[in-house]
Amino acid sequence: MNIEEIIELIKESACEVIPELEKTHITMEDSLENLGANSMERADITMLVLERMNLRIPLIETLGPTNIGELAGLLNEKSV
Repeated sequence: MNIEEIIELIKESACEVIPELEKTHITMEDSLENLGANSMERADITMLVLERMNLRIPLIETLGPTNIGELAGLLNEKSV
């Protein structure tokens, strides 16, 4: 899975957890927090992405990135 596919997966998961985001243009520079996701929703989104990528890493390892692009990059590195 490449970074673009992971970004799409993050967007899809975000819209699943927060349906109001379906009408929002989401870019890789956006952060989940700036899109209105609270801490529980951000954790849910990340867990959905990890599950769909079949990645088994501690959730705490995903806390460093500040935007969707950085999160996708991190998950891409972890999937190798």
